Amino acid sequence: MATFLEHSNRFLSIPLGLVPRLLLVVSAVLLSLTLVLPLWNMTMFAPQYPDGLRLDIYAQRLEGANRGQDLKEINLLNHYIGMRDLADEEFNEFKWMPFAIGILALLCLRSAVHGTMASLVDTAVIFSYFALFSLWSFGNKLYMYGHQLAPTAPVKVDPFMPPMFGYQKLANFEVYSYPAPGSYTMAATALLLFAAVALAWWSGRRSVAVSAAGV
Repeated sequence: MATFLEHSNRFLSIPLGLVPRLLLVVSAVLLSLTLVLPLWNMTMFAPQYPDGLRLDIYAQRLEGANRGQDLKEINLLNHYIGMRDLADEEFNEFKWMPFAIGILALLCLRSAVHGTMASLVDTAVIFSYFALFSLWSFGNKLYMYGHQLAPTAPVKVDPFMPPMFGYQKLANFEVYSYPAPGSYTMAATALLLFAAVALAWWSGRRSVAVSAAGV
């Protein structure tokens, strides 16, 4: 056990090479871009809306197409089935997501400057938790919106969950929901982080082996 702990501590204390540090810097830049790019897009088509109603979801706000008019139309339709209005103040996620993304970007830069395997692994693990929790939070919000319908609504519909990914037919609407550029940027960040971990591990494994052989 003591040997295993000693080996692990030695491995986690190995300094990062140039390439993993550069990947961390690029990751910080990509994370910063997610603050200005939409993370998700939902588009709804119906006979009365042949051009579709489009909604972009950012890290800190909702934005309807046609200078916000599409969001107003969506909320008008939601009113008839008893769904709450889609409004920024309804989403607690908009309060903490920009802050969390900024912290992650700073952690990437910190790992690049004071780079050790330990700091890199910590950053990758925290990022993974943030990404998975954000997806769960998004799905949970969709579920709540579709299941907490007002009983006094003019039009009665069964509880439903709007699509999180892909296509779904809801009444006379065809709804499409897909990741937007911000989510692809986030996915690229994940790939870079785990590429940095793999490269650092490959380089560090040889260093640990050489160091252990010299003991």
